[in-house]
Amino acid sequence: MELLEGVVRPYAWGSRTAIASLQGRPTPSAHPEAELWFGAHPAAPAQCVRDTAVEQNSSDSNLLSVIREDPAHELGAAVLGRFGERLPFLLKILAAEEPLSLQAHPTLAQADEGFARENALGLALDAPERNYRDPWHKPELVVAVTQFDALAGFRPPTRTVELFRELQVPALDPYLGLLAGQADRDGLRALFTTWLTLPDKAITTLVTAVLEGAVAVLESGADTFTDELRTLLELGEMYPGDPGVLASLLLNRVRLNPGESLYLPAGSLHAYLHGTAVEIMANSDNVLRGGLTPKHIDVPELLRVLDFTPTSDDELLPTVRTLGAERIYLTPAAEFRLSRIELDGTGLLLSQSISFDMPGPQMLAVLGGTIEVRAATGDTVSVAAGSALWLADGDPDVVVRASSSRATFVRVLVPVSQVAAPGQVPAVPGSAGAGPDAPE
Repeated sequence: MELLEGVVRPYAWGSRTAIASLQGRPTPSAHPEAELWFGAHPAAPAQCVRDTAVEQNSSDSNLLSVIREDPAHELGAAVLGRFGERLPFLLKILAAEEPLSLQAHPTLAQADEGFARENALGLALDAPERNYRDPWHKPELVVAVTQFDALAGFRPPTRTVELFRELQVPALDPYLGLLAGQADRDGLRALFTTWLTLPDKAITTLVTAVLEGAVAVLESGADTFTDELRTLLELGEMYPGDPGVLASLLLNRVRLNPGESLYLPAGSLHAYLHGTAVEIMANSDNVLRGGLTPKHIDVPELLRVLDFTPTSDDELLPTVRTLGAERIYLTPAAEFRLSRIELDGTGLLLSQSISFDMPGPQMLAVLGGTIEVRAATGDTVSVAAGSALWLADGDPDVVVRASSSRATFVRVLVPVSQVAAPGQVPAVPGSAGAGPDAPE
């Protein structure tokens, strides 16, 4: 077992309160804090909190080094066989005070081909025009900690046509006709491509007209597309003249309450807007941007990666299965499975403890309260909110108890039963029991 201290990533869109509050630090923080990383990503591996000052201050006391020292013990044979000597997932706490860029991620085949192609062109890995920084895909799941808002997946076109008509913007009429005449994925592709390739002057004129239309609709008291139009105005103020502002009109506007989740497979165009969430993803840096950013946008490559299949917001929500105290979010991703667990230190309302067996590597990250993790060997570790615990494949089974009146944490594992058969929803082994009488 390794107690982990996450690494804060200070991106400009981050919150000055969410992560600091989670960790019990003074607020507001000196700088925006966007993400708290718990993983073995080379750019920011989680630090191992050791007993001695010598170990704790060592540059080698991080999760990446621990895995490299003994990958067989840390990851196990099944994970090594499928993913090599790398942790296949990256766990984050994401705190968005402002919208992130509009983006999508490639399939595994697209990432492998694109990485090889850009290597052959001699592009440096850190080149700003590079699309593929590794040969991996990046499916991701977010579970809301607070109310969490996002844009995700192309809305069914018939519904988008209704939105266009409500705006009553003459400049939109040609595009309304295009989508109404071809209300399917091909119509969405044609419209999105047209907007991304319009000259700057035409985009600025169209965005301005659409924003004025949105203001008029909201001032009229109409409430059919209130969230969509308010988001449009927010994005238009932050990114005037950006085609991503128009693209937001084509996407589902999703609002998650705490504990609700959103799964984003390859090709799903999305942008996180506001709120705090747990984010679990395949360990990759591959991002194709589509707007709402000053960074590089490769339109042809983005269009090659995007999936324009219309999707309702309900279809973006993963299946959730409850097993004792564990709420498991099921996705097709072979790299990760995440669950959320609440324990009650008093035992009056919820389970006091839960026991886990150990198929493959696991990570426990605490969102509220404090947990006590006891191994079969008798070793015990206390994990407070804002920290995490690494459990290697070779570690003994553990029992987790709430050592505060209420404790909430997430559990991430590699679904070992799934690593030999990508694309299938993993089975749900791994919780040996829950409650005060769970085996220890």
